[in-house]
Amino acid sequence: MKLATRNNGERDGELMIVSRDLRLMARADDIAPTLQHAVERWESLFPALQQRYEALNDRLLAKAEPFCAKAMMAPLPRAWQWLDGSAFLHHGERMQQAFRLPPIPDVDRIPLMYQGSGDHFLGPCDDIPCRDEADGLDFEGEFAVLVGEVAMGADPQTALGAVRLLLQLNDISLRALAPREMKTGFGFIHAKPPSSFAPVAVTPDELGDAWREGRVCLPLSVTRNGERFGNQSGAQMHFHFGELIAHAALTRPLRAGTLVGSGTVSGSDTALGASCIAEIRALERVRQGEPSTPFLSPGETVRMEARTADGQPLFGAIEQKIV
Repeated sequence: MKLATRNNGERDGELMIVSRDLRLMARADDIAPTLQHAVERWESLFPALQQRYEALNDRLLAKAEPFCAKAMMAPLPRAWQWLDGSAFLHHGERMQQAFRLPPIPDVDRIPLMYQGSGDHFLGPCDDIPCRDEADGLDFEGEFAVLVGEVAMGADPQTALGAVRLLLQLNDISLRALAPREMKTGFGFIHAKPPSSFAPVAVTPDELGDAWREGRVCLPLSVTRNGERFGNQSGAQMHFHFGELIAHAALTRPLRAGTLVGSGTVSGSDTALGASCIAEIRALERVRQGEPSTPFLSPGETVRMEARTADGQPLFGAIEQKIV
């Protein structure tokens, strides 16, 4: 099933069902007014949502409309809790090497995670504001999961069973502001403005074999100003989503509607580029002594998209302009 949230002037928008090929959509607000409402009552509402989804795919809904990504908000426009991990160890290793940072103890055994700003997410086509070019504005291509209720202390396999929907996002970062906040040990505030999300959230079965061992095993295509920037695969997550969710729930339960992110998609093959500018700059620093790729500035564009093995769109694309 594919779900989205259309902008109706309200903060939580209205729930829409989207066809598998992303060509049509239909209102679902008579079943659940919002995605948060749906995920909180998933077991009881899923059959009705699935039935309408199948009818939409079979072109049996008279009130179906053309799908329009620009009319969409983030699938979950605001979340009670947004937790972002760092599950791709290649990314962290390159940053440590470039800046000669000491290794983080047990980084391959205990996931890194921070609690981000969940009260407001950008839609897939919303502009990214550049407050000051000196902030080091960067994009970060990631995948995320939206979970149902997770009990405190849940093991990774139980936690993985709580995944309701998969999402794709751009975790926008301000690199110049991050170092001081990391040193405090209190986490990010200024360095992490609102993230943006692809227009469609999908149930794991939509991925077929590409949803394996709690990972989105698909490449995430990232372009900057229309030029290829990265095409790394989500298959190279060191920690799978069940392990990330279980880590978050170690000492507290997670309520339905919690979002958990993978961290920047990264891989072993540097020829495939990167999902963020900071990683490219880290590689440049190691190879040539200093970085040469600039951070973002007003007027630039960023596009991110994941497609299935047969080339079909999955989440829709994030297409944003820096202003």
